[in-house]
Parts: sequence; structure tokens; C-alpha cells
Amino acid sequence: MKLRSVLTSLALALGTLFAPGVGVLGGATDAHAVSKISHATATSKFNSSGITWSSSGGCSNRNNSTCTSFDQLNLATAQGAQTLKSASGCALNITGGTETGHAGGTYSHWNGYKLDFSKYTCVGNYIKNTFTYIGVRGDGAPQWKSGAGNVYADEGNHWDVTFYNCGGC
Repeated sequence: MKLRSVLTSLALALGTLFAPGVGVLGGATDAHAVSKISHATATSKFNSSGITWSSSGGCSNRNNSTCTSFDQLNLATAQGAQTLKSASGCALNITGGTETGHAGGTYSHWNGYKLDFSKYTCVGNYIKNTFTYIGVRGDGAPQWKSGAGNVYADEGNHWDVTFYNCGGC
């Protein structure tokens, strides 16, 4: 068995302890205290992991929908992206962060739980072959759930990922 497969399985199993509705955190509808990070801290983490990001507006202003901002991103969300990168070995490019313009809700982009990723064959194959298909979302987007409880939705031109935890970081 490949070392990456073993580490991925271990990371996903450990991450399950921290998924909403599982282990020590309580019900899936409970919002939990989270650590927020700045845009600079997030970009430093992403740089160190080889994760890129892009913005249609070429900016990072949280209050501008054409920017890609990481202000007020949950630390676990940034770590979840790093876990996805290391476990999959795929290129990752973030196209959406905490900026305005996304759908609302507790587990939303604005509240730091979601990131959008460019669709690349490698990451798509990893998600579909590693995680469990859980059906379509209300808007018709097919979804896969990791062992840690994070949800990956295929929105057609990008992956919309909800990180309830860091995925076993």
C-alpha cells in the first residue's frame, strides 16, 4: 500500500472525530467556536503548501465580489485545503474565499467555512475516487463527503468545498 494512501486514510479517520454530528463536537447544526485568520496568514499557509489562488478582479478586498479574500477564514478551512493538497498530490487553485457575493448561511464562504477550487482532472478524480457520493444538493450540484465530514460539491465550473474541520491535519 502506498504511503500516501495510508496517510490519507489515517488523516480521514482522525478527522472524523471532529466532524459535525460525530465524535466530540455535538450536532451538525451546532456552530462551534473557530479560530479566524487574516488574509496574510492564509496566503502564507497556502504558499508554503504550493496552493495558488486567483481573482477575477485581481484583488483581495473582502467587500468586493470580484476579489478573492481570505480575511476571517477559519484556520481549519486553510488547514483543510493544505490537507487536500498533501493527500491528493494535485495542483490546487482557490478561486473563491470569504469575499461577499456567495450564498449565506452558518457554514458559508463569508463565515470562513468554504473555499472554491478550480476544476482540474487530478483533484476531481481524487474527490470522486476517495470520498463518498452523497447525492445532489438542493441546487442540483452533486456532492461527495470525506471521511472527516467535509463536503465537496461540483458546481460545474469549480469545486465548492465546505470544511467543517481540517480533514485530519
